[in-house]
Amino acid sequence: MRLIRTLTLVATIVCSATLVVAQQGKGKKKKEEPFVGGREITATPAEKLKVKPGFVAELLYSVPKDKQGSWVNLCVDPKGRLIVSDQYGSLYRVTPGQGAADTKVEPVPAKIGEAQGLLWAFDGLYVVVNRGKEYPSGLYKVTDSNNDDVLDKVELLHPITGGAGEHGPHAVLLTPDGKSLVVVCGNQTKMMEYDSTRVPPHWGEDHLLPRMPDGRGFMAGVLGPGGTIYKVSPDGKNWEVLCTGFRNQFDAAFNKLGDLFTYDADMEWDVNTPWYRPTRVCQVLSGVDYGWRNGAGKWPAHYPDSMGAVVNVGPGSPTGVCFGHGTRFPAKYQDALFICDWSYGKLYATHLKADGASYTGELEEFVSGSPLALTDVIVHPAEGCLYFTVGGRRTQSGLYRVRYIGNEPTGPSPAMASGEPRETRLALEKFHGVKDPAAIGAAWGKLGSADRAIRSAARIALEHQDAASWKDKALAETDTDKALGALLALARVSATDPAHLKPGAPEPDGGMKQAILKALDRLQSKWDSLTERQQADLLRVYAIVFVRMGGPEDAARAALASAFESRFPSGRKLVDGDLAQLLVFLQGPNAAKRVVPLLASAPTQEEQMDLAKSLRMLKAGWTPELRDAQVEWLVKARGYRGGNSFGGFLDNIQRDTVATFTDAEKAKYAAKLEKRDVAAIPAAPPRPLVKKYLMADLDGKLAQGLAGGRNFERGRVLFGQTTCFSCHRYGNEGGAQGPDLTGVAGRFSPRDLLESILDPSKTVSDQYQAVVIETDDGKLTTGRIVNLNGDNMMVMTNMLEPNSLTPINRRKIESVHPAKNSMMPAGLIDSLKEDEVMDLLAYLLSRGDAKSPMFR
Repeated sequence: MRLIRTLTLVATIVCSATLVVAQQGKGKKKKEEPFVGGREITATPAEKLKVKPGFVAELLYSVPKDKQGSWVNLCVDPKGRLIVSDQYGSLYRVTPGQGAADTKVEPVPAKIGEAQGLLWAFDGLYVVVNRGKEYPSGLYKVTDSNNDDVLDKVELLHPITGGAGEHGPHAVLLTPDGKSLVVVCGNQTKMMEYDSTRVPPHWGEDHLLPRMPDGRGFMAGVLGPGGTIYKVSPDGKNWEVLCTGFRNQFDAAFNKLGDLFTYDADMEWDVNTPWYRPTRVCQVLSGVDYGWRNGAGKWPAHYPDSMGAVVNVGPGSPTGVCFGHGTRFPAKYQDALFICDWSYGKLYATHLKADGASYTGELEEFVSGSPLALTDVIVHPAEGCLYFTVGGRRTQSGLYRVRYIGNEPTGPSPAMASGEPRETRLALEKFHGVKDPAAIGAAWGKLGSADRAIRSAARIALEHQDAASWKDKALAETDTDKALGALLALARVSATDPAHLKPGAPEPDGGMKQAILKALDRLQSKWDSLTERQQADLLRVYAIVFVRMGGPEDAARAALASAFESRFPSGRKLVDGDLAQLLVFLQGPNAAKRVVPLLASAPTQEEQMDLAKSLRMLKAGWTPELRDAQVEWLVKARGYRGGNSFGGFLDNIQRDTVATFTDAEKAKYAAKLEKRDVAAIPAAPPRPLVKKYLMADLDGKLAQGLAGGRNFERGRVLFGQTTCFSCHRYGNEGGAQGPDLTGVAGRFSPRDLLESILDPSKTVSDQYQAVVIETDDGKLTTGRIVNLNGDNMMVMTNMLEPNSLTPINRRKIESVHPAKNSMMPAGLIDSLKEDEVMDLLAYLLSRGDAKSPMFR
């Protein structure tokens, strides 16, 4: 759990001016009264929260911080009372009342605390401790020893190794069948000595080029697979690995069908790098490695040996999650996954929809406030409402309740149907972690499925079987997708990633490597007929072979380099980054000639940085002109801005680059590369003013302008040149300060989108509204609150300089009220010609689909 965001992220702040009670169909607003922090801090009053119409939020209890700490977890006991945990102290039992006056809070006598996971099951309270000062990390069970309704007996069921601060063991929950537990562990928890594993036990870093750890050294020595979720027996003795590869998932929840979901953390220091992964809701699929690796090593979402997200949320600090099952809410919200974001002060309702064998999702802001450091959320089954806590990191804590008061029906939502794709996936998952001769036949045909979750489940089933029984079939396979899946599995099981080699491990089988490469050569010979996804998958299989089994012989290396140099750049976004990496690994003689020009022409700093990360290891094929261009980029990149590790990553790229220089080159460029203090610059050169556009200039031209004939690639380039990428994500790249624009077509008409660009302050979303903070010295600070720690908050005042923050002591605050103007500047498209404006709008509205009718 990252209860404190580092200072690189721009937190979404909602400082609502509306009353929290907004009855459906007739939301009644009160005049805004600025939130007064005053000298005595309490939890944010309920009337200062923004709540979905039809619902009401109540502040039941403002926690006396000096006596009861800062609450981060809660669960319900059999008598309907809440058990809560102070992050650094004891457990408390809460008997909710009708309001704050009759809500009772009493300490739990048991000598246990510092919990980040609580669950009542099997006649006791399960507690997960994340290595506090007093209690060691582990899974505990607390019971009533003499039936006097007092929890007093503590038993350590199983220690959990590792986990410092807030990246260790977290939640514990009950499986849908009521027979087992699920324990959630973050990426600083060491892998348990498991009894069985659904994840094939040959995970690795699998970096084709040398790993580049975090730019500030954070967890630099920690290898994958990262955060892991286990299935555990009630006595804590049997541990099975369900899936892995998360960063710091704090909680998880099952839907009605028994599918498990979690909300994983980003690494905020990575913002504006190509390896930044936003916070995201993931389905916890059996046997999957979700690809967290330290520093620049995080696996891209498209890798075939991993899986992507159900929904990308953006920057944030994930904490508690739960489904709305058991609430007396409208059906839509009963089936929603509620997720807590600590730093943004938001409780989202995630609406999931079946998508083949997995799911897609859409986010809806349900409750928000400023500050509202949400830590956990649960359903109270007897009351049919939600409870959530705020607090953590010694910040002011509170207990809230959310009820429905609208007019929609609140009876139980309909049962969910399990479709054929899901049943196919489940059938394949039965082979995960077991050896069964039937698995090969069952999995083989599904390796070529159009459904990614089914392809993944089939490959994992195959990897659990003895390779001797299916390797010949893999090497002979002629179907492209089946061959890609089978050869990926064969490469993974045939050798170990060098970073995870144990002493005395056997050398890779050279004959097997040659056989796999021969099969891959058959596939790459028909490169032009492969889809973008198939090309990307092929490059990943080559990478796994070379990482685990060693590079090709000289003749084969030269042949591969020649073949792939002619294919770069492909113009395919999923392909070119991996293709550049392969060319550098092969030390292709023309790699520099092919790749370096893109350092200047790529529209985003993320793309440029990805290419520079590969080029840092290239020794062959340099000319003086190409070296000059590479060094010019290194100097220019010092003016780019990103997360706290951004400068460190640039240092690492420069260090490795210089290591490839000749002595003469080192002398030539030494003075230029010493420069560090470069003013912020956009990734693309500035453009001259064309016209200060008004709606009247473009409104009447939208229908015809977007009817067809637009240029997708130019729209993408313009998205970078107008600095949109600096603050907004689109696809899987861009900044984190503003909203993700990938799905903007589902929220805005072309006219509305244009108007929001031309006049960003006309309608400012609560989700991205800045606040004006007045302190007792009369000073006004406008920006977004991005961090809390005790009584202190940090405010980001410039979206283009996310690390430039203003500290404010909450005890000195006189008032906080919404800012009238957007933090997005106007005039961003005034440097574009009219047809370029249309290309940009078409790109935004296309959802990233270059085959949209707008481009025909």
